[in-house]
Amino acid sequence: MLIVIRGAGDLATGIALRLYRAHLRVVMTDLPVPTCIRRTVSFAEAIRLGSAQVENIEGVLADTPQQAEDLTRQGKIAVMADPSGLCITALRPDAVVDAILAKRNLGTRITDAPVVIGVGPGFTAGEDCHACVETMRGHYLGRALYEGSPEPNTNIPGLIGGYAGERVLRAPADGVFVPVRKIGDRVEAGDVAGTVNGVEMRCTIGGVLRGLLAEGVPVHKGMKSGDVDPRCKVEHCWCASDKAIAIGGGVLEAILHFTEVLK
Repeated sequence: MLIVIRGAGDLATGIALRLYRAHLRVVMTDLPVPTCIRRTVSFAEAIRLGSAQVENIEGVLADTPQQAEDLTRQGKIAVMADPSGLCITALRPDAVVDAILAKRNLGTRITDAPVVIGVGPGFTAGEDCHACVETMRGHYLGRALYEGSPEPNTNIPGLIGGYAGERVLRAPADGVFVPVRKIGDRVEAGDVAGTVNGVEMRCTIGGVLRGLLAEGVPVHKGMKSGDVDPRCKVEHCWCASDKAIAIGGGVLEAILHFTEVLK
């Protein structure tokens, strides 16, 4: 089966890993200038660098739908700069997974493919998708929903190592982001992780810098630009998170649930 995943950030990448390992062919789409911060575990980096490896699986930039399909037949994950998902019409995939994580539906329709899966808030099973997957940390994380909707967005990051919102680093001004540190660095509260037009973005807690925007990304004040993990496990910077893997399992279940539709 050929699957198109809209989005190629860290959570979408966790989905891609699980689908790929289940022998499904995967094409991912994202912005021409991706804004993911967990870049070491995001196939979106292939758009910036031409290719990206996550957990020994390679994602490769494709310029056309035909190139993307060819790459999937070569055992690669194809990544396209196609935020509107225009490639879907040409590829005619068996399933479309909306993992943009915009907290709302940006245009995905239940008619886009034989099976359409919405990830996170903003989708309703049976209306704009065939199934949804819960992204809220807690008892229902990763659960496939065949009716209703995932929990609404709370704007509060999940609790990790006793910290929630304090983990997130936000742009201090409008402008262009310049990193001062790199992903995997150990940091303390008050350390400068990056700047925007000369204004410093400082860490609010100590830990490992798990995510950081790439140099040159345009940002607005308050935009999520970095992530500090207080658990201090440097190795976590290079593997998909528990949340991403759980969500990927829910997506895989939902696709297989509809296998009769795909025959």
